[in-house]
Order: sequence, then structure tokens, then C-alpha cells
Amino acid sequence: MSMKILSLDASATSASVCVYDASASKIIGEFFINTKLTHSQTLVPMIDALLSSTKLELSDIDYFAVNTGPGSFTGIRIGVSVVKGMAMALSKPCVSVSTLESMAYNFIDLNDTVVCSCMDARRNQVYNALFFVNNGTVERLCDDRAISVEDLFSQLDKVDKRVVLVGDGAQLCYDQKKADSSIELAFPTKRFQTASSVALCAEKSINDNNVIDSSALMPTYLRPSQAERERLSKEKE
Repeated sequence: MSMKILSLDASATSASVCVYDASASKIIGEFFINTKLTHSQTLVPMIDALLSSTKLELSDIDYFAVNTGPGSFTGIRIGVSVVKGMAMALSKPCVSVSTLESMAYNFIDLNDTVVCSCMDARRNQVYNALFFVNNGTVERLCDDRAISVEDLFSQLDKVDKRVVLVGDGAQLCYDQKKADSSIELAFPTKRFQTASSVALCAEKSINDNNVIDSSALMPTYLRPSQAERERLSKEKE
């Protein structure tokens, strides 16, 4: 029985879409773009082109998955809105995926390794979570959080396994800790989130029956946006 997942990532500068057949463990197609165009300009045309190239209709999709955060406030809102619209029109279920967790699935082939997902949160902070990857499984070690690079390394100093840094904040962290040979910087082709890793993460949620209706799909922010912080500041004055 076919189980096709249309997955999407728009949580950072790049954007990607993927159609994955979970019943066959097969990526049917994936498009990735990293330009100065906005996600509102690229996502829908990418989805249309991917479905056309794979000879699929939107109605062939069984589940819709998207990275819901952390990441770019604007990108996440656009990605979630696109998925909500498609899923609602077809009355199909959705899967909300952590951007940080999806990156860990880039390394599903590793064993006995801690994947440290880091997204640049500015001011020497990162959005972060740790995952233990072993024998084709990904185990979450902590909740998604905003943490200072200094505090993160205080925790990593206690980890007695191979550590791989991934995400757009990985270079920032590595530059401050590269003298530690137990901590590695992921190669650029595997360092960032992709729609195919969103699909792999979503597959586990589907198997665990952790799916939601399109109306319940919402962005997941770890801290208020700049606009929200300014609004709250004015209210306190």
C-alpha cells in the first residue's frame, strides 16, 4: 500500500520540497533552491514542478509534512500556510516536524553518534537540540531550546561520544570549539535541513500515529519575534 508524503522546508534561507514514498522507502523526487527569492515566490512553483516531473497529482499525496520551527519567522509562517492550504483542500492529515530534529535525519546512517543541531539565533545564541543516532534510529536527548554557545559547550563537554555539529549555526559553534577533536563540523552537503529529511522524520511520527488535522498545524517559535518583542516593550512603558 502506497504512503506518499509531500514534505516541505522553508525554515531558513533555502527552500526545498520532496515527495517520499514511505511504503517503499523511496524518495520519488526532491527540489532544492537557495536564492535571494522569497519563499512566497518559490515554494508553490517548486511544488507544482515537482508534481509535474513525477507525474503525480496533489490528490495522490497521503500526508503533508513541514518544518514548523525553530527558524525564520517569515519562512516558517509561509511554509506552514502553504501546507495548511493543500491539506485542508484535500482533507488530508499533516505532520508537524521540528526543524532541529529533521536535521538529525541527515545522519540516519551513522552509529553511536550525537548530532548537535544548531541554528543561529544571533547574540552568540543558537536554537539547539541534541539527538543520539544509532542503527538507523534517532533518539531525542533534550527539548528544542534557545541556548548560549557557551552553555551548549558546557553540556557537550560531558558527552563521551562522537559529536557532529549541523545547521546554519554549526560553523559559529565549531569556530569556538574546533580545538576539541571529538566535535566535528558536518560536511556542507549534509549540514542543512532538507525536505527529504523532513519526510523521514515525519514517517516516524506517522508510524507512531502522531499526525494532526490541518487546522491544528501551527508555527513553533522558541522566542518572540522582533516585532512581538517591540510590541511587548511598548506595552510595558
